[in-house]
Amino acid sequence: KNLNLDCAITLIDNNHFLWTRTDFNNWAKSRKRLLLEDFYRESRKKWQILMEDSQPIGGQWNFDKQNRKPPKDGLKTTDPLWFEPDEITLQVIADVEALDIPKYGKIKPFRWAVNRRQALQVLEHFITNCLPNFGPYQDAMVTGEETLWHSLLSPYLNLGLLTPLEVIQGAAIAYKKDNLALNSIEGFIRQVLGWREYMQGIYHYLGEDYANGNWFEHQQPLPAFFWDSKQTEMNCLKQVLSQVENTGYAHHIQRLMILSNFALVFGCSPQEIENWFHSVFIDAYDWVMQTNVLGMGQFADGGILASKPYASSANYIDKMSDYCRGCLYKKNERVGEFACPFNFLYWDFLARHREKLKSQGRVNMILGHLDRMSAAELNQMRCQSNQLRAI
Repeated sequence: KNLNLDCAITLIDNNHFLWTRTDFNNWAKSRKRLLLEDFYRESRKKWQILMEDSQPIGGQWNFDKQNRKPPKDGLKTTDPLWFEPDEITLQVIADVEALDIPKYGKIKPFRWAVNRRQALQVLEHFITNCLPNFGPYQDAMVTGEETLWHSLLSPYLNLGLLTPLEVIQGAAIAYKKDNLALNSIEGFIRQVLGWREYMQGIYHYLGEDYANGNWFEHQQPLPAFFWDSKQTEMNCLKQVLSQVENTGYAHHIQRLMILSNFALVFGCSPQEIENWFHSVFIDAYDWVMQTNVLGMGQFADGGILASKPYASSANYIDKMSDYCRGCLYKKNERVGEFACPFNFLYWDFLARHREKLKSQGRVNMILGHLDRMSAAELNQMRCQSNQLRAI
């Protein structure tokens, strides 16, 4: 404290992202709407990614319609690149195991990369072996398939072991060099250059109060089975939760349409489910969990990030996965002992929040289905929802 240091401190921008906070704020302030698609197109132009003569390669910005195929039998996926823990990692594992604190999931085997050399190997493995088939089935969910063709790069990007531009340019170069399918390349680049940059920018732009949002005023505690997958008989939840326990990872649709979807229609406190996400995922940071869980998953911001709540019945889960096969609950039943909880929770969620949801134009057609349901069935779904919440 007695040192008299005559030095200057220079602050430099975080190189974990392409957009600086200043640049994002300037972009956001000039907009009447903060749409991801608008931001993504601006990013493509700004860094000249998949662009030719000021136009998007392929004549369109977004090939998402080609990237929503449900899984088919006999999908041949690519094994992920995992690593044996080094000496330092083994010591960290031992130190964590020795801590006298509650622990979640399985710390062993630990197979993730822990340095830049390994992270670069994961990037190369993804570009060479997974990226060619990434697009069409990126939303699919398959029993026993923990990673499908997903990149597994988010922890390394968030830690700074990889930079976003080298990841994006690596995919763009592979597209030209190997003549890969444009829908796969564009779908992946949109996740990194569009979604990731947008979420981080929104997090800082909206400020600290964003974390307290609760548009539906949900207060239900998180069910105990989120901390122990063995406590649920719902196969979709058991599959995804056990995967998170084993790996600290689930892909974007598993997070949004299984985990967040259930928490939303169940009526969980948005802050409680966000805290859970932050606790269990290997790529968790405030900037991604607050925006993605509170905004996209729970609609806690009332529509800043999403144009409608991402809520669904068992129908979507059955379409995009094989989880409903062999499940104790029946995917086509809305009431009764073996009705899928996603069904009665979903319709009860719509009924409970009907007045608020009327202001969301994209939901009105779905709300019309409530008018064709009998009062008796709606009441039964309400009763079963309340019974489940009371457990």
